[in-house]
Amino acid sequence: MAKQSQNPYRHPFVRWIEHRLPIISFFEHTLKHYQVPKNLSFLWTGGFIAGFMLVVMIITGILLAMHYIPHPDHAFDSVERIMREVNFGWLIRYLHANGASLFFLVVYMHMFRSIYYGSYKSPRELLWIIGMIIFLIMMATAFLGYVLPWGQMSYWGATVITNLFTAIPWVGDSILEWLLGAPYVGAPALNKFFALHYLLPFLMFLMVFIHVWALHTNGSNNPTGVEPKTAEDTIPFHPYYTVKDLLSITAFMVIFAFFIFFAPNFFGEPENYIPADPMVTPAHIVPEWYFLPFYAILRAIPDKLGGFVAMISSILVLFALPWIDRSKVRSLTFRPISRALFWVFILDVIILGWAGAKPAEGNYIIIGQFATAYYFIHFLILVPLVSRFEKPSGLPESLSAYYKNSCHD
Repeated sequence: MAKQSQNPYRHPFVRWIEHRLPIISFFEHTLKHYQVPKNLSFLWTGGFIAGFMLVVMIITGILLAMHYIPHPDHAFDSVERIMREVNFGWLIRYLHANGASLFFLVVYMHMFRSIYYGSYKSPRELLWIIGMIIFLIMMATAFLGYVLPWGQMSYWGATVITNLFTAIPWVGDSILEWLLGAPYVGAPALNKFFALHYLLPFLMFLMVFIHVWALHTNGSNNPTGVEPKTAEDTIPFHPYYTVKDLLSITAFMVIFAFFIFFAPNFFGEPENYIPADPMVTPAHIVPEWYFLPFYAILRAIPDKLGGFVAMISSILVLFALPWIDRSKVRSLTFRPISRALFWVFILDVIILGWAGAKPAEGNYIIIGQFATAYYFIHFLILVPLVSRFEKPSGLPESLSAYYKNSCHD
């Protein structure tokens, strides 16, 4: 009876649900009573858009799985059947295929925003690590999904990437055969890839739930990197930021719709519209654009094992970023040298992506090697040194003081 007396809802059905499962009050606390810094910009809507895209990818993936046949003799034809014979199959597939690219675009922007404003620093180190785990699952899911259409680029991309395991001393060949179920990419591998591609998004969804839980435990960072100290520094998440999220998702959907209806094959490779042929190797094997920087790092090292280690290390180094960056100031807004290095790093990533899209020959390899070297120099040398000796400028005592001073200026 004590619980019933504390139930604030008037509708009998709502009160009945809340008394047995307090899910309504949970969402009310999450949205309405959750306090966030009052100065969050539109860059903080990236997490909401990424969550929305994950739901879109799961729903469209389930619908596609109802018609897809994971067998080398039928996979390509089943995709064509989805496009031509299934009701709205073309729309579902374009939502899924283009959604993957835009999903990665939003996640990369979310990651770069977190790096710029120091959202990986204490007490949010675990939040950052969980986010990086989500990114790894996302990359694995995207790679497995790229294989499923069973076009030329799908087959040969899978062959190149899976053969990297043979570079591991002593156990590499055994790992490859266990992974593929055969000495080559064939029917057993395609079945495994399809099963994993179907299941991993649900694991990702679970990790996103934990990610949001960790976010709500320590609260959101903000553009100044200064923790809110008084009630004046925060506002309720709803309605102030739910409206901002809805505005952002509306703008994003316009861009999404443009690619679906006007440029549905913009992110695709022409070679992948040809059925896979193990006897014909494409002149230039290119992964999806979101893998290109890591692909360039892989190719920058002439040794297969060295390239594999470099590619894996380029991702693992991001896990260590909370401890690599030793500065007590979060936001690069107040760290001029680190801010300049950040934009050089962004340029370096763009160069890596450009080099990864070019043939593995001549100057493209040399440019990729220089960009790869700078990538690791940035994280392992420049960031630790600069963060230790750089003197921040104009760091405010509180959010309210910063914006009051800004108004006076």
